[in-house]
Amino acid sequence: MLELLTHEIQYVALSIMALVYIIKIIWIMSFKPMKERTPGRGMETKAITASFFCIFMPWTMESTTKKWYKWLEFAFFHIGIAVVILASFMIPEAPGAMIPFVIFVFKISIAIAFAIGLIRLGRRLFSPVNKLISHPDDYFSISMMVIWFFVAFYAMDMNENHWAFPAYFAMTALGIIYVPFSKMSHYILWPFSRYYFGKHFGHRGTYPKVRGY
Repeated sequence: MLELLTHEIQYVALSIMALVYIIKIIWIMSFKPMKERTPGRGMETKAITASFFCIFMPWTMESTTKKWYKWLEFAFFHIGIAVVILASFMIPEAPGAMIPFVIFVFKISIAIAFAIGLIRLGRRLFSPVNKLISHPDDYFSISMMVIWFFVAFYAMDMNENHWAFPAYFAMTALGIIYVPFSKMSHYILWPFSRYYFGKHFGHRGTYPKVRGY
């Protein structure tokens, strides 16, 4: 059963996710792109590049300059997600790479992401503003992520006889299948939104912002 969880089920889950995303991308690409009818006043290419890289430049976004810790939460939370997914392939396919130092770094990353997940879940549950904009999928998704991080932390010890080891691979497969059908799949729109944001406001000459204005 463990062999099935660490190999076949993982790749079946990935295939399902890839198929759903391909369908979504085809659907998005079916819409005709907006055409600018105003005279160009800026550098579209520069603006598009800046739009894509703004995620690595929190000082360029008003929301993160006022609440810089939100960007750190975002960064470490998503690093934790990347680590958990990466480990699910390294453990069965490249176990030799899971040396003590790598395991230590992975566990630290996962522990930080777990703490941030609890904070985010707390906001969903207790913040009046967050409660107003929260959907049942938001509660389920963040709860699943918190449990996933908790299980993954113990699974990093590479003890196949520990309850967390098979649970980790089962939850990873479940998450990979679930994400494309949930609100967490919003990131599939990210490259499209970044491109059109940069193209539109770059064409008008209002982005990126010029220093001193």
